[in-house]
Amino acid sequence: MTNRFFVLFKFLSLVSITSTAVAEPGLEWQELEQQELEDLKAWVKQLEQQATNSKPAPEAKESIRLGGALRFQYSHREYDRSNEQQGGVMELDTLRLNLDGEIGGMILSAEYRHYDYMDVIHHAWVGYQFSPTVIGRAGIIKVPFGNQPYNSNNFFFSSNYYLGLEDDYDLGLGASYQGDAWQADLALLKNDERGGSDSYSRYSYDLVGVRGASEGINDRPAQVVTETNTLVGRVVRHWSTDGFDLDVGASALYGSLYDHNSGDDDGDYQAWAAHLDADWQRWNLKLQVSQYDYSFAEYSPLMAVGAYAFYDTIAAEATTLTAGIARTIDWHAGPIDGITIYSDFSEVRNKSGGLPNTWMNVTGVAISAGPVYTYIDWVTARNHPFIGGSMGDSNSGSVNHRLNINVGYYF
Repeated sequence: MTNRFFVLFKFLSLVSITSTAVAEPGLEWQELEQQELEDLKAWVKQLEQQATNSKPAPEAKESIRLGGALRFQYSHREYDRSNEQQGGVMELDTLRLNLDGEIGGMILSAEYRHYDYMDVIHHAWVGYQFSPTVIGRAGIIKVPFGNQPYNSNNFFFSSNYYLGLEDDYDLGLGASYQGDAWQADLALLKNDERGGSDSYSRYSYDLVGVRGASEGINDRPAQVVTETNTLVGRVVRHWSTDGFDLDVGASALYGSLYDHNSGDDDGDYQAWAAHLDADWQRWNLKLQVSQYDYSFAEYSPLMAVGAYAFYDTIAAEATTLTAGIARTIDWHAGPIDGITIYSDFSEVRNKSGGLPNTWMNVTGVAISAGPVYTYIDWVTARNHPFIGGSMGDSNSGSVNHRLNINVGYYF
């Protein structure tokens, strides 16, 4: 209020001086008026600055959202005598917690998972949005390889997941460009998410060692070898017209192998993939062909991988083919607000070491009901992990079946 009276006083003073100057031509009233105007402007500017400084700073748009999921699972496995005699088993699948949001202009995303047999970090990264089309990330990030975000529709993914070629996460840096017609991803991965160790308590499948001739399929490897300094690139071209969306792309990676026993380099590895993801009305089609090759300093056709608290064996070189088709149904009944039916097929062939082919087909339905999401899968497979076999089996095993129902509450 005092400031307002002061401004009014200055204004009246200016009016008074101006009137006097007009009545007395001997005064240089133009100069006086100009000086008073300048003084008045200076005081108004000062008052505005004081008012601005007295206002509280606007709150930054920062928030971290806590979310997660609680999932339970029923499975009936015909290849497991104990399970079959009980008519299947119901168990806790996963308890997970998610942190997502933005602080100080930096983006944050992290996920922690608890299983009955292990606790793991699924991913954990910080990022920055450099422009509307470019974002950078650092930490445990998703490897940009193949169809994204997944190369499958079902709960078990495709066979590529068990080779480290789908939904894989490693420690490193990545950048993504997302335009109207083109998408490009580039990542430099220092090592796996466990810092380059042979620990099998991890979510993603990673190389943990060379498989010795006398070792069993599920033994801990005596020679520990891990991936390091991997460069990954992915590019996708997008077309969209009249309800039809098509993504066609290619991915490639190249990295080094490190022998923890000798402390020396142990060769290199590489992989490539060509992929397609198409949407037409309510239909979706995913196709991908991939090839990988681990070239150890001393040739070995087999290698050990670790994930989900157990070791397994896979070929050091192989080709994979995957195909998945899905259809969404806009059906509302009670709490149900969406249904997707699908069939995913994958095959691992041309394995080193003369190993027989692996294949898996998952036919199922995913049901969305508010915060509850349910997978009902019928799995048929041969020489496949979690379906009564292993990709490292030297004998062509029998065809196995599994009914799997996974119910998750997401919050």
